[in-house]
Amino acid sequence: MGSPSGVVLEEVPSVDLMSELLRRMKCSSKPDKRLILIGPPGSGKGTQSPIIKDDYCLCHLATGDMLRAAVAAKTPLGIKAKEAMDKGELVSDDLVVGIIDEAIKKPSCQKGFILDGFPRTVVQAEKLDEMLAKQGTKIDKVLDFAIDDAILEERITGRWIHPSSGRTYHTKFAPPKVAGVDDVTGEPLIQRKDDTPEVLKSRLEGFHRQTEPVIDYYAKKNILAQLHAEKSPKEVTAEVQKALS
Repeated sequence: MGSPSGVVLEEVPSVDLMSELLRRMKCSSKPDKRLILIGPPGSGKGTQSPIIKDDYCLCHLATGDMLRAAVAAKTPLGIKAKEAMDKGELVSDDLVVGIIDEAIKKPSCQKGFILDGFPRTVVQAEKLDEMLAKQGTKIDKVLDFAIDDAILEERITGRWIHPSSGRTYHTKFAPPKVAGVDDVTGEPLIQRKDDTPEVLKSRLEGFHRQTEPVIDYYAKKNILAQLHAEKSPKEVTAEVQKALS
């Protein structure tokens, strides 16, 4: 027996089918959640997002990835987005909201979604609200990964990467056995261009300028939860669970 996605169910190992079935049974009892994660680079969104996704059976929507996927799939909105990108223009808010609208109708987003990297402006937040209102839904909670810039600088500027494996180190929190060298291969480590103090400073200035008004917008709607993102990942996970319970 075939299925629309071209997967032959008879050929899927029983253990995979059972684990998917158990996942769906577990998910069916979960409340629907529509969440937004806001936080500067290095605030820990990337660490918490997969945990939230699994705990609540949500889909993770990163706008950059979705735009690239829509362009690759040549959807009508993807074609429009590509035209804008090819001209070196920014993709319009309406287009991005349209692509989110398409994405949240997928089966994987049935229980809700985590939006990451959007909205970045109050206008985008308003357009997102309008689109969700048409579907009879709304954002349930906005998680604000609040953290002091000085802590971020220490976190980010200490990051070193082994390019070919993706292994990451940190001069303070997870140093390599030999400074500047990968533990496994002995090859040199590099620092990403974005991880220098100068680049970080301008990114943070941009982040605060743009997103402070967005944080205020959701605070006025009483759906903002401020997290202490400087804490350890485990402690932040506990704060997230408390905010979403």
